[in-house]
Amino acid sequence: MGRVFVVTLEGGKIYSCRHCKTHFAMGEDIASRNFHSRHGRAYLFNKVVNVSTGEGEERAMMTGMHTVADIFCVGCGAIVGWKYETAHEKSQKYKEGKFVLERIKLVGPDGSNYWTTHEAHIIGASDADDV
Repeated sequence: MGRVFVVTLEGGKIYSCRHCKTHFAMGEDIASRNFHSRHGRAYLFNKVVNVSTGEGEERAMMTGMHTVADIFCVGCGAIVGWKYETAHEKSQKYKEGKFVLERIKLVGPDGSNYWTTHEAHIIGASDADDV
């Protein structure tokens, strides 16, 4: 494997890896804050940096079948969310090419960690999607 170059984001609200503080995304790139994952709340981003993408796989989610690939932090290797590669339902096509970052895996712009709350346990065992 070659050398990994890490992008440092500047200005605005920056979302980073909870474990190693590697930058992932800017607040201005959030497409939706109304997503859920197996660990609780999640955000849909138009663009992220400093992630590597795993193999695509079919997953049945709350809004139908999607081809998704897990995304990993390039700094520490933690799974931090997934990328939508293909949405099989016409109404879900807007997700294609976008990224979901799980809040539990992030440090927010104000430096706060997002911890699992009681809400995450009530939502259920879905591995993802908006409600």
